[in-house]
Amino acid sequence: MKIYTKTGDQGFTSLYGGKRLKKDDIRIEAYGTIDELNAFIGLCASSLENKDLKLFLQKIQSRLFTIGSNLASDPEKEMITPDILPADIQDLELKIDEWDQVLPGLRYFILPGGGERASYAHVCRTVCRRAERRIITLAEYSDVEPLIITYVNRLSDFFFVLSRILGRENGEEEIPWIPR
Repeated sequence: MKIYTKTGDQGFTSLYGGKRLKKDDIRIEAYGTIDELNAFIGLCASSLENKDLKLFLQKIQSRLFTIGSNLASDPEKEMITPDILPADIQDLELKIDEWDQVLPGLRYFILPGGGERASYAHVCRTVCRRAERRIITLAEYSDVEPLIITYVNRLSDFFFVLSRILGRENGEEEIPWIPR
């Protein structure tokens, strides 16, 4: 199979199911941002030594492929695609709750940072939020599985807490935002 097909040279791409859309269509933006998030998660994971956390991030990456396949499918055709389950959201919530038990409570906004690994998690959080915004916009025009929206929302919370955990492991102090 060739990597390049030349079918996108005029600014169009195909959904799973064959429908052609402009490459800047909101549906393409939505699953493209999920793909970007997945790449940043790979970067974040590659900076870690904790094998259990790396496996957890790989599981998230797999779920993002599931979300991407749903978003990249032609909504006008009946097609079987993998699905996000309530248990996937619960997995994120359990990990967030576990970490919240060891983190100090937040009394202020904190500036992104906390060392390289924590900063990677902050980048994942912000790209995740952008993906969520793109998916919400898509949902105004087309059906989007509600569990996808919930999962992506919870995932950004996960990356916020992960950034705090990684900063703490790095011995970094959280820097509060101090408004003028």
